[in-house]
Amino acid sequence: MIEPISETIDEGTALLADPLHAAIAAGIAVALALAIHAALFFLLRRIARRTDGSADDIVVRHLHRPTRLALVVLALMGAAREVPELRDIWADIATFVLPAVVGWMVLSILRALVEAAKLKADISVADNLKARRKRTKLTMFSRIATFIIVFVTIGLMLLAIPGVRDIGLTLVASAGLAGLAVGAAAQPALKSLIAGVQMALTEPINIDDAVVLEGEWGWIEDIRTTYVVVKIWDERRLVVPTSYFLEKPFQNWTKQTANLLGTVFLHLDPKARIAPVREEFFRQVEANERWDGRVKVVQVTDTTRDSKEVRLLMSAKNSPTLFDLRCDIREGMMEWLADNRPEDFAQLRLMNDAGGRSQPPDPAQNVSD
Repeated sequence: MIEPISETIDEGTALLADPLHAAIAAGIAVALALAIHAALFFLLRRIARRTDGSADDIVVRHLHRPTRLALVVLALMGAAREVPELRDIWADIATFVLPAVVGWMVLSILRALVEAAKLKADISVADNLKARRKRTKLTMFSRIATFIIVFVTIGLMLLAIPGVRDIGLTLVASAGLAGLAVGAAAQPALKSLIAGVQMALTEPINIDDAVVLEGEWGWIEDIRTTYVVVKIWDERRLVVPTSYFLEKPFQNWTKQTANLLGTVFLHLDPKARIAPVREEFFRQVEANERWDGRVKVVQVTDTTRDSKEVRLLMSAKNSPTLFDLRCDIREGMMEWLADNRPEDFAQLRLMNDAGGRSQPPDPAQNVSD
C-alpha cells in the first residue's frame, strides 16, 4: 500500500521538477545575458561620449535594444544545450524567434549606418546639391532594403509554423492562376516600388528640390518607395505617386544647382529713359542682402504702340530667397518710379475726332507687373 503511494509521489515530483528545472535554467541564462548587455553598453556609451563625432552615438543607440534580445536568445540557446528539459521547449520556438532577431539586428544596423552617413550630407549650406543627392539615394535605398528585410523576415517566421508552411507549399504547387491574380492585384504597388528604384538611380528629383507640378509650387519634403510628399509654399502637402515623376512633365528648379534667376517686368512709356531705371535697379539689388551677387541685368524685351516691356533680371541662392528678392525689387522700383519719374509709367493714348492726339489718362490707371 505504501509503495504505490511513494511511487506516485516520486512521479509527481519528477513531473514538477522538469518544468521547474527548465525555468530556473532559463532564468539564470536571461539574467546573465541582461547583465552582460548592461555592462557592455555602459562601456560603449562612455566611449562614444568621449569621441568628437556623433556617428558612434547613433550606432550605439540603434543597436541597444536588438542586441539585448540577441544576447538573451544566445544565452537561452546555450542553456538549452546543457539542460535537456529546456532543450525540448526551446526547439519549438527557436525557429520562430531566430529569424525575428536576425531581421531586427540587420534592420537596426542598416538604419544606424544610413543615419550616420546622412550626417556627412549637410543640406543647410547654400550650394547643397551634392548633399541633397546623397541624402535622396540613402533614403530611397534604405527604404527599399527595409522592405526586403521585413518581407524576408516575415516569410521565414511564417515558414517556421508547420500549418502555414504546409499551406504555402500547397499554394506553390498550384500557383498558376493564383500567381496571376496576385500579380494583377499587386500591380500598382509593384509599379510604384519599381519607380522608386528607378528614381533612386536616375534622380529626377532630390530631397528639398524646388518643383512646380499640378499648378503648385513647392519643395520635395519626403520621398517614399511608393509616393512623394511635396510641401507647397503655403504649407499644404501634395502627395503624388513616385511614378508621376517618371511619366509626366514637371518643373525642377534645382536640378543642377540651387541658384536661380528671377525676373521682374516693368511696363513703361515708350519715351521713358532706361539709364535711370538701370541705375536705380542696380542700386536696389546691390543693397539687398538676398541678392547673391551673380546676375543683375536690365533689358527692353518687348515694345508695343503704348508701352515697352523692361525686364529686370536678378539671381539668388535658392527659390524662397529669389521669390522674396523679386517682391522687394518690384515694390522698390514701383515706389521709385511713382516718386521720381511718374511720367515713365505706360500711358494709353487715344485719337480725338479732329485727328489730334487726346490727353493721356490719369497716371493712376497705369499698370506694371
